[in-house]
Amino acid sequence: MEEKMLPEITARYETAMFTVNRKLNAMIRELTPGDLTAEQLSTLRYIRSKGSATSSELADIFCVGRSSITAIITRLSAKNLIIRRLDEKDRRVIYLELSEEGTRLTDEMETRILHLFSKYLVDFDSEEAMLFINVLEKLAKVLAETADGSGNQQ
Repeated sequence: MEEKMLPEITARYETAMFTVNRKLNAMIRELTPGDLTAEQLSTLRYIRSKGSATSSELADIFCVGRSSITAIITRLSAKNLIIRRLDEKDRRVIYLELSEEGTRLTDEMETRILHLFSKYLVDFDSEEAMLFINVLEKLAKVLAETADGSGNQQ
């Protein structure tokens, strides 16, 4: 990419991502039960996709401190949406899994979110949709490879 294009591309990216994130997050919040925060829903969805997770893994994935994740886990546990399971080999390790209610709620939310997205994705043909997701995944990969977030490759 030509360096002279960088300011325009950066500005357009920031504007588009701000709008997309703000609008979609607001719509997802409307679909979410009132006692569940966006962070709690994201945590449930991540655990659902992996089967289980540790609090350290969640803190790393969501780029937050362990105390923030502990607060989210405590609230989800109080709502009976997750269960804690000790590792059989290392009792210091605690795995978080969805309870039956957590699984039911997460599956219901996945269906609602898919329905929400489908209303907007119909405006894209298959080629556009695949190009978009491929470019977004490439950006995600580049960002994941820079652990400090500085943009410097390790």
